[in-house]
Amino acid sequence: MRRTIGYALVFSLFSLGACQSQNGPASFDTDDQKASYGIGLQMGGQLAPAESHLDIASFMAGIRDGMAGNDPAVPQDQIQVALQALNEAVQAEETERIAVEGEANATEGAAFLAENASKDGIMVTESGLQYEIIAEGEGASPAPEDQVSIHYKGTLIDGTQFDSSYDRGQPATFGVTGVIPGFSEGLQMMTVGSHYRFFIPSDIGYGPNGSGRTIGPNATLIFEVELLEIVQ
Repeated sequence: MRRTIGYALVFSLFSLGACQSQNGPASFDTDDQKASYGIGLQMGGQLAPAESHLDIASFMAGIRDGMAGNDPAVPQDQIQVALQALNEAVQAEETERIAVEGEANATEGAAFLAENASKDGIMVTESGLQYEIIAEGEGASPAPEDQVSIHYKGTLIDGTQFDSSYDRGQPATFGVTGVIPGFSEGLQMMTVGSHYRFFIPSDIGYGPNGSGRTIGPNATLIFEVELLEIVQ
């Protein structure tokens, strides 16, 4: 919902404020159109947290005056006061949202891990990392200073996928300690040729901050990992 409104605002910018108006749905054929969409994509993401506070008519009036070089219809000192109030309101709402979402994720994650730990084939380390051996390899195990080549898929406990080297069609290569603690710990238990599944509690994952749009605060993560090689 936030993304849709953000994009609509930006496309309105080009239809109402540009020198040449456009009719009908947006097109992405020319470089200008693609660049315009890119600007909209960035702007929509930036506007999303303030969506509920935006007055569309006032927003578009500001866009038109800014593009035309007109004198501001609202004095700058009043604009600054209003922007500060908006920023404080958005930050307070975001803090509250993260707290509520984080508490829900922590509760759901703890229940999931407790049930998962009782299943056959699930092993639990001292840190709380849970893992399942799908296939065991016969190669060496990586050390903390090593680089590894792996195939992996990451999901939330509800099945939402947030990353996959399989979908990109090529393995990923990175340092063993260049990832979240739970993933790093799991890699060092594997041998080349192994195929494991990790269940990573949030405190050895991304913690209360989460990561990006998909991994929320205190999210429990599931990774399916194939260790292809230790990169020399």
